[in-house]
Amino acid sequence: MKKVMIHPLWIMLVVSFFACQGSPPAQAGEAAAVEPAPATASSTTVSGNTIVLPQPRIKGTISVEEALAQRRSVRSFTDEPVTLEEVSQLLWAAQGITEPTKGLRTAPSAGATYPLETYIIVNQGSGIDPGAYHYIPQGHKLERIAPPSGVEQHPLPDAATIVFTAVFERTSQKYGERAALFVHLEAGHAAQNVCLQAVALGLATVVNGIFDEKELMNVLNLPPSEKPLYIVRIGHQRK
Repeated sequence: MKKVMIHPLWIMLVVSFFACQGSPPAQAGEAAAVEPAPATASSTTVSGNTIVLPQPRIKGTISVEEALAQRRSVRSFTDEPVTLEEVSQLLWAAQGITEPTKGLRTAPSAGATYPLETYIIVNQGSGIDPGAYHYIPQGHKLERIAPPSGVEQHPLPDAATIVFTAVFERTSQKYGERAALFVHLEAGHAAQNVCLQAVALGLATVVNGIFDEKELMNVLNLPPSEKPLYIVRIGHQRK
């Protein structure tokens, strides 16, 4: 087993496990891939600690079948950064809103209770500063929760790490004891969306479910009611 530390406050990653499961990021009949548009002044708005992300694309050049065939777990990354446009697309694939009237998202949720919260820790960024951010689906934006100085590169850096957390009460109010199962299934759906979207962007991923929960909660400043479930490391594969 190989330990990889993503954050100086984390003691993590012993082994990658859990096969990614879930829905592809594109709608049926549409291509899964996207080609990020160049950043423009009009595509991104920064106000204080809030970043309004560039709009995601919903068409591309790689089919769902191709993305499925190419998805592999990768554990060795270069120090090439992830771009703001790629961050936008990955987070949209994870939990983006696809039906504004009802607030429906890219990943299925039992009873549309949406217990997941999504965070991204950027180690190597282009157009986005290193740091920890909370994704807000409404408005497709990021809120910074840790400054650049709070993120330190490590010997085998990934460009970014997406963290899925859950507020179980949102689902248990409707489904009682079955909520735990539904919430964990939902994390799998969302993680697979990220993995397939990464393939479409030419990025590599590995998912992990072993980490120091207490330290991760401290890093993300999570309340006791919100628990980290799953992480997806993202970067450019080392050849």
